[in-house]
Amino acid sequence: MPVIAMTQEMGSLAKDVSLQLADALGLAVMRHEAIERVADRAQVSSSLIGRLRDGKAGLVERLTTDKRSVALYTAEEVFSLADAGNVVLRGWGATCLLRPVPHVVCVRITRPLKKRVEWLMAHLDTDDAEFAEAEIRRSDHAHAARMHEQFGVTWGDPVLYDLVLNTDRVSVDSCVEQIRRMVNCPEFAETPASRTLLASMALEARVRAALKEHADTRDTSITIHAKEGAVALRGIVLDAEERAQAESVAAAVPGVSGVANELRLMTSTRRFASAKQT
Repeated sequence: MPVIAMTQEMGSLAKDVSLQLADALGLAVMRHEAIERVADRAQVSSSLIGRLRDGKAGLVERLTTDKRSVALYTAEEVFSLADAGNVVLRGWGATCLLRPVPHVVCVRITRPLKKRVEWLMAHLDTDDAEFAEAEIRRSDHAHAARMHEQFGVTWGDPVLYDLVLNTDRVSVDSCVEQIRRMVNCPEFAETPASRTLLASMALEARVRAALKEHADTRDTSITIHAKEGAVALRGIVLDAEERAQAESVAAAVPGVSGVANELRLMTSTRRFASAKQT
């Protein structure tokens, strides 16, 4: 079940490549419904998420939006779609989120800035090249900042991808063919081990989202490790009640077969210091 993660760069023709690739291989794509689910769970509008992604959100929106919630729910959606297989995922940090999975092909579609500016000018039916370039640079800056903040990587670093294609040199049809060949390489064949890894990562994402969604564990920050349905919770929590609540929430997540609660309680000295800081 092929899983292809692609970048999203304004004017790069990545959307054209992803749609044609999905059609050629009979794959699904990440639809707007998934974005709406993220927005609904984060209790924001889908248009706000779009503005945050494109660097167009205002100062108040950037300061008041719980970006951690948006990131957690987005990751859950990406992993859920990838776990189902037969999908092309463009943007949303998919190349970074799914990079550890051996059978996922990570692709960057890019194009020179001049060509991207020309594309946007035609798309907007404007002759204002300065405006078009500013929009593209703002979008690129927003993507780069988000990738660095969430994953600690430099957006565009070629080592993050298995294949980098320049649509100024390679046609959309040829891009699709190159990706198709990569998907069929033995290095990207799905194995029981890679399938288990992806399923485990998807389960970890579901548990993180559940903890964030539950009122009693919303601010709990712990490490979650899953393997074949077994989930281990590790880290330090404030007290025994928070420890029990985290276990209860994790145990209720679909797909969890058991919880190893390895959470440690904060010492009284640390609790006192934490209380003084607040």
